[in-house]
Amino acid sequence: MIVDADACPVKTEINQLAERYQIDVVFVASYNHFSPSKDEGTWVYVDTDKESADLKIVNLSKKGDIVITQDIGLASMLLAKCTIFSNRGEMYQNDAMTMLLEQRESRAKARRRGEYGKGPRKLTEKDRQTFTQNLDGFLMNLNDEGVDGK
Repeated sequence: MIVDADACPVKTEINQLAERYQIDVVFVASYNHFSPSKDEGTWVYVDTDKESADLKIVNLSKKGDIVITQDIGLASMLLAKCTIFSNRGEMYQNDAMTMLLEQRESRAKARRRGEYGKGPRKLTEKDRQTFTQNLDGFLMNLNDEGVDGK
């Protein structure tokens, strides 16, 4: 499992599930988020350039990997070879990706015109539970099928 860790609020939940299913986790973050106390999972740090973490995740990922990211652009690049979950537990699907990318572009155009929305809503406890339930269910199905998640 690979995690886009810079802004990921569900790292604890990911670590708990990874331990339960004996899955290796790689957290990818910029050096701005470095902390010597990160002891669960493997941490890979990259430059602070805008797309450094995304490029590292693309290069690390292999067919069949699970990736956790809230970055729709990154999700669209990986969807052909990986299963992608948002930090709210939504599994990104091919049929919705075009619409999601169009919405992202529309918001970017509005920002360039000086219009700013509220941004994503704050992650709630219910969001955390949904994330955990959805990822747990997916991992349980993989485990039942006998697929090695490492």
